[in-house]
Amino acid sequence: MGGRLQQMVLAAGGFGGLDWVVLGLYFALLVGTGVWVSRRVTNSQDYFLGGRAMPSWAVAISVLATSLSAATFIGGPQQAYESDLTYLSATLGTIVAAVVVALVFIPAFYKHRVTTVYELLGVRYGNGARRAASAMFMIGRVFASGARVYIAAHALSFIVWGDIEPMHLLIGVAALSAAGIAYTIAGGIESVIWADVVQTVFFVGAIVTAMIVLLARIPAPIGEVAAALRTAGADGGSKLAVVRTTLDPGVPFTLWTALTGFALFNLAALGTDQDLVQRMLTCKSPLKASGSVIWSQLIGIPVVLVFMVLGLLLFVFHKRPDLMGEAAPVGAAPEGEKVFLLFITSEMPAGLSGLMIAGLFAIGLTSLNSALNAMSSTFVSDFYKRMRPGRDERHYLMAARLGVVGWGVVLGLFAALCVWWQAEEDERTTLLEFALGVMVYAYTGLLAVFVCALFTHRGSTTSVLAALATGFLLTLAMEPMVFRQWAGWVGLEELRLAFPWRMVIATGGAFVVCVIGNKPAGDGRKADVPIPHNEAA
Repeated sequence: MGGRLQQMVLAAGGFGGLDWVVLGLYFALLVGTGVWVSRRVTNSQDYFLGGRAMPSWAVAISVLATSLSAATFIGGPQQAYESDLTYLSATLGTIVAAVVVALVFIPAFYKHRVTTVYELLGVRYGNGARRAASAMFMIGRVFASGARVYIAAHALSFIVWGDIEPMHLLIGVAALSAAGIAYTIAGGIESVIWADVVQTVFFVGAIVTAMIVLLARIPAPIGEVAAALRTAGADGGSKLAVVRTTLDPGVPFTLWTALTGFALFNLAALGTDQDLVQRMLTCKSPLKASGSVIWSQLIGIPVVLVFMVLGLLLFVFHKRPDLMGEAAPVGAAPEGEKVFLLFITSEMPAGLSGLMIAGLFAIGLTSLNSALNAMSSTFVSDFYKRMRPGRDERHYLMAARLGVVGWGVVLGLFAALCVWWQAEEDERTTLLEFALGVMVYAYTGLLAVFVCALFTHRGSTTSVLAALATGFLLTLAMEPMVFRQWAGWVGLEELRLAFPWRMVIATGGAFVVCVIGNKPAGDGRKADVPIPHNEAA
């Protein structure tokens, strides 16, 4: 035991006492926010919708914080370090998706005063479709948020043990899951939103600080650095490239994937994912909610850009000794997800390492706490209240908090599974691609069903169920480790299909299945017509 403790202390040698103090203050502030907000929560509606009284600017920041994740914090710099800036091209699809959600989806949600977005499907197709969509969301959110917890555990493992060995990752997963449960359980969605605001300040401050420190450590003029980056990409290309036009289906970030796969992906995230939409439903009006979703994506562009610039600067720092001179670091250049973590723990001044890790945990936990609240709200609203009708609000509030604990355990277990899952992925798959690819599983079927409900007169309870299953199964069939098992039968063993194209194919297949149905079976309020955007507005 003593030797193991000594190993931990030595591994954390670059993370000093002042850093631990900063990290401790961060967690204290986070818990304090939850306790302060919890005193105002008196019923399940307050817990899930914050009394529909949240300011739109806070909601916009919360949506931004939840859209990002530890995958962005670690994987964004890794992406630019190993490749270029083409991940930024995905923001084209993000903006298109945000506008569609603002004009079509949000007005429909407010018109029907829903607590969860899947209630809208109950209006259109009946309660069977509503519960099926809710279940698919919860499965998908376990996949997506579990993957994010797994990625955030990389940081905890690295600062405590100095490595990312599987056992240390599992301990990190357990610790982060427990922390997420502890401060989500108290104050509900209002607590989540205000915690997101606090955490956004931390992680934005952290990445800007890291960029300043890196610029100060690189002695070469910025003009020389930029000139070197223009020829430092693969095959002599530019690492400053933002747009690729290649038709290679294995390349995830191109102009074509931005306008197709990423547009669909973000339409699903912002319009069908209760985790994100729940924030918009806390605004006073659909106009304010629509403004919050558009602003969240616009302010996200410079934030993501900073993450990517960090990766470029880390490339110069480690792989261009001609630009570093005597300031060049000693030893082999790090690879993969370790590159930013190593810089944080070994190169940042005392205290700032603590700020950086606090920023990393901020962006990791903001994804976790929002997921726990959203899954609990969906379970209570769409399942539990039907199993236990007529109970008082205190009972449902207790059920909501117990739901947070239960889902926290499930997320932790899936995050542990990801330790094995990513090891089976294609070795070229970065953490960022892994996290985004996992989210496709639920998004394909959900998006197909919502598009059918909002834009067509087609669909039925049966076709909704079939579409949700089709989207999931098509995505599974295209998962690299599954694809390798059957692709040889049809001569496609060399094909590598990036996750945006998986999103397009699986969503298209699910939509075709959904529109086959032609006898909606609504719950009696409105079951035989679509909910078009002009009426919903």
